[in-house]
Amino acid sequence: MPAPRPVLIALLVAGAFFMENLDGTVIATALPQMAVSFGVHPVDLNLGMSAYLLTLAVFIPLSGWVADRFGPRTVFTAAISVFTVASVLCAISPSLWLFTAARVLQGMAGALMVPVGRLVVLRSTAKTDLMRAIAYITWPGLAAPVLGPPLGGFITDFASWHWIFLLNLPLGLIGIICSLLLIPNERTGNARPFDLPGFVLSGGACVTLMLALDLIGQADSDWALTLPLLGVGIALAVLAVRQMRRAAHPLIGLTALRIQTYRVCNAGGSLFRTAISMVPFLLPLMFQIGFGLPAFTSGLLVLSVFAGNLGMKPGTSFILRRFGFRSVLIGNGLIGAISLAACGLLDPETPKALIVIVLFIGGLARSMQFTAINTLAFADVPQAQMSSANSLGSVLQQFTMGLGIAVGALALRVGSLFHAPSTTLTMTDFHVAFFLTGLLALAGLADMFALPQDAGAVVSGRAAK
Repeated sequence: MPAPRPVLIALLVAGAFFMENLDGTVIATALPQMAVSFGVHPVDLNLGMSAYLLTLAVFIPLSGWVADRFGPRTVFTAAISVFTVASVLCAISPSLWLFTAARVLQGMAGALMVPVGRLVVLRSTAKTDLMRAIAYITWPGLAAPVLGPPLGGFITDFASWHWIFLLNLPLGLIGIICSLLLIPNERTGNARPFDLPGFVLSGGACVTLMLALDLIGQADSDWALTLPLLGVGIALAVLAVRQMRRAAHPLIGLTALRIQTYRVCNAGGSLFRTAISMVPFLLPLMFQIGFGLPAFTSGLLVLSVFAGNLGMKPGTSFILRRFGFRSVLIGNGLIGAISLAACGLLDPETPKALIVIVLFIGGLARSMQFTAINTLAFADVPQAQMSSANSLGSVLQQFTMGLGIAVGALALRVGSLFHAPSTTLTMTDFHVAFFLTGLLALAGLADMFALPQDAGAVVSGRAAK
């Protein structure tokens, strides 16, 4: 393929990734107005958010098999089409149940859209260009959770919540056209049979674990339900792994875990992703409840993280080429962990300028770490294993996003143990939560020390020096 084409494909996938992640968080600030439209309580709208995330978790394992079976262009184009139609259905839904059904349809399409798109990027991009391509498709996952709530609030205040979904219509049409023009439809020729037991077990594990994590994050969680559900999820996950090891043609192959760089980036990297995923949950709460700031001011402060994400992009490739993946993952990861813990030192008297600096540095670090982890994970994976490696990585990435919210809520509960019982969150709760977030990020760096000095040398270009 010509060199510019993989870049255009990466940008297309980045757009799809942004649209999918944005739809997962953008309705958070629109819930009160949507509740009025449907005639229900705002809390009931959590059903629409949970249905979307759960459907994503269930159907992501299918992405590799479907792409190999029907061709990536066919699947990607169909997924964008269904996602766009489902978005329109969300906008015109007259009731909560029809809205939830449309969100499930959205989730099914999104589960295939981004993983298949990323698989195309991994297959069509030379190893020497992989770092730039991964950088393009990484920033949406960082930006969407931060931009979603303030964008949803802006649209809701100045238009109506329906436009949150109607905006996907022109974006989806552009994506369909670009997909037909850019994405190849090459199949691997490996028409492996469908692993139904693997799908049932992995899907069941994802659903039960995500539900258990969601219950853990609720203030009035029923532990009599949560703990058994968590146990069932863990048991199903163990059975799913056993099936994937035994099956002749597993839905998700685990052989890529034998590759050191892939294994490290999906072990320690998952811990670091979980810590990072706690930030969009904890920061707005701390600013609004702990600092007493209005939602708009809180959103502007959180945008400092997004500014750091974008500010790092121009220097990502240079830094990785100059210092190498191992040094960057350890050094930058340490900066990221410190910046997370530093949020635990902020209080309402802290100057706004200092808050912006701390969040901006944290944004720089999380952007660099995500790009480095996501690039190195596939640096040594051969093409024959790329499909299964991509599917497993997508499942873990989606799971850590949900885990971050649950762990963030749990960290706030731990913070409440350090003061007298209270019905409202205090600054102590937030300080303890951010200290624990920093420790979790540090724990994710332990595996990075096992990486060789020349890890990722081919994709960073250091091998040629």
